[in-house]
Amino acid sequence: MKKLFIAILPFLLVSCGANIKSNFTEKLKPLTIENKVAFLDLENKLPENVKKIGEAKFGDSGFSTDCGFDTNLISARKLARENGANIVKVVKKTTPDLWSSCYRITVEFYYYEGDVTKLSQYQIQIN
Repeated sequence: MKKLFIAILPFLLVSCGANIKSNFTEKLKPLTIENKVAFLDLENKLPENVKKIGEAKFGDSGFSTDCGFDTNLISARKLARENGANIVKVVKKTTPDLWSSCYRITVEFYYYEGDVTKLSQYQIQIN
């Protein structure tokens, strides 16, 4: 029994976060930590002249524990920076319910030539 637990433990540890499926149609130069990334929630509008470069879905893996809205956005920001996107736009959001304790969101990644700090955007709540 102990050997079985030890064999399963790595899978349980890996599956504690949200299940993320991403698709990028274009990979741009990665952004640095100094480059700002804007979070646009459902009600925030995209500026004109943006270039869509990808999308991602954040779901529940069945063992997910750290999958709140802000946590998912922080993971999305990492994906955005790796692929050169400076806007993360939430296009679908399902709040936790009886079936899942996780936020399930779909986001799109965009590159914008302008100053993303001037956009009306969602502010992550850091505890």
